[in-house]
Amino acid sequence: QVQLQESGPGLVKPSQTLSLTCTVSGSNITTGYYYWSWIRQPPGKRLEWIGYIAFSGGTYYSPALRSRASLSRDTSKDQFSLTLSSVTPADTAVYYCVRERYYANSSRAYDYWGQGTQVTVSS
Repeated sequence: QVQLQESGPGLVKPSQTLSLTCTVSGSNITTGYYYWSWIRQPPGKRLEWIGYIAFSGGTYYSPALRSRASLSRDTSKDQFSLTLSSVTPADTAVYYCVRERYYANSSRAYDYWGQGTQVTVSS
C-alpha cells in the first residue's frame, strides 16, 4: 500500500524559509512514470499546485512560485522535499505531498495523497 507522510514545522516566521519533507512508503520515487508533487490549500481558497519532482529527478514549478520554491529528493530514503523562501502570511496553508501517475494513453491522475500538514506563517 502506498503512503505519503508530510513532516516539518507547523509555524514559520515571515521572511524565513519553509521546509517540508514527504516520506514515501510502498512506492519508489525513481520508478517511472510517477511525478511527486507538492500542493497547498490556503484557508478558504482552492488547491494550488506548487511543483513536482519527476521519477527522473527533473523538476517543474508553478510560475507563480518558481522564484521561491525548490524541490529536492533523497532517493536512498524515498523522500522528497520542498523549500519555500521568503515566506509571508499568504503562504499559510495546508501542504500536501501527492503522487501523480502518467498512463500509457497519456492520461494522468493524482492517485495518492498525504494527509496534509498545516503550516502557519506568523511572527
